[in-house]
Amino acid sequence: MTGDTDSTLSAARLRRARHAIAAVFCAHGAVTGSFATRIPWIQENAQLSAGTLGLALAFPALGAALAMPLAGRINHRFGARAALRGLLALWTLALILPSLAPNLPALCLVLLVYGATAGMSDVAMNALGVETENRLGRSIMSSLHGMWSVGALIGSAAGTVAAHAGTDARLHHLIAALALTVVGLIAVRGVLDLRSGADDEAPPHFAPPPKSALLIGAIGFAAVFAEGASLDWSAVYLRDVLDTDAGLAAASTTAFALTMAVARLAGDRVVDRFGPVRTVRAGGVLATGGGVLVVTAAHPAAALAGFALIGLGIAVVVPLAFAAAGRSGPAPAQAIAGVATITYTSGLIAPSAIGAVADATSLVVSFGLVTLLAFALVVGASVLRPKPPVTDSRTVGRDEPASIRP
Repeated sequence: MTGDTDSTLSAARLRRARHAIAAVFCAHGAVTGSFATRIPWIQENAQLSAGTLGLALAFPALGAALAMPLAGRINHRFGARAALRGLLALWTLALILPSLAPNLPALCLVLLVYGATAGMSDVAMNALGVETENRLGRSIMSSLHGMWSVGALIGSAAGTVAAHAGTDARLHHLIAALALTVVGLIAVRGVLDLRSGADDEAPPHFAPPPKSALLIGAIGFAAVFAEGASLDWSAVYLRDVLDTDAGLAAASTTAFALTMAVARLAGDRVVDRFGPVRTVRAGGVLATGGGVLVVTAAHPAAALAGFALIGLGIAVVVPLAFAAAGRSGPAPAQAIAGVATITYTSGLIAPSAIGAVADATSLVVSFGLVTLLAFALVVGASVLRPKPPVTDSRTVGRDEPASIRP
């Protein structure tokens, strides 16, 4: 068995691998953007109420949480490049399924499969992203997740055009799925080819997150909770609490999403200069300040600034959590799967939790909870401190990190 080893990894090869994995992240995000813009068509086609649609939309996260632990075993069996090639193709092709569902049970089933392929390919690409970052010796995970956001914007833009043109979502998603599958397969050709050694023990089919991933996952949980709450409830907050018009309320979501994307694309330089702990701690301070602005805002401008600060503050937390998980033990894919499962769970429960607290008290109290979770980033940032690399002479085609940031 051959792999990308120190003797074959030139600087040019590493740059190609970095660009290739960025393209993979972009393609993955484009699937999500393509799907999201056609949800109204899918709802109408399956004749769903708002309540039953909400039930169906819980199934992607459920499928992802159930399937993510399998990604480590697939990586071990086939190697990182081959595993990513197959899992990414399954994910891009799964885009075809939701628009074909004629009713609620069928939609729930296909969204379970859709989420499972999303989760497994997510773990595989993040594991390879961490390995590429280790060999480069500098941060790239933030910009990789920024490229995911770019892909989501591209997919949603194309979906918006298709929707305005009245294109049947089945045709739109078929064309998009085939195009993104081709893009993904081409991109995967350039990623690192890493494989487990013959003596390495295969990870279990299903396993709880390893202990090393639990605290890291808790930091990711706090960040994703704040992200999900802000994306889904910021416009409602401005409308109901501050009595703004619909256009200005919608601008809060745009401001949040844009600051997240820009911060992720620029975040690697900050991480390289200050390290992950200080970066997340400073981000926690910004997000906490943003939360305070939101809950005390007497004017829409203050709330808009608050949501933008929350987005800026939490932007790099999840990429850094994946990077820390990948260096936290001898089984990077398993640790990343554990962190991903925790963060997906947070994204699943955040919107409904905010609504439940708001029903019992108010939206202001709900975002007080978001502010407390943002402050938890300040307190818990130290769990992202890089660990020294662990040498394992049994691994074939896998190298230890080129350097670890202090």
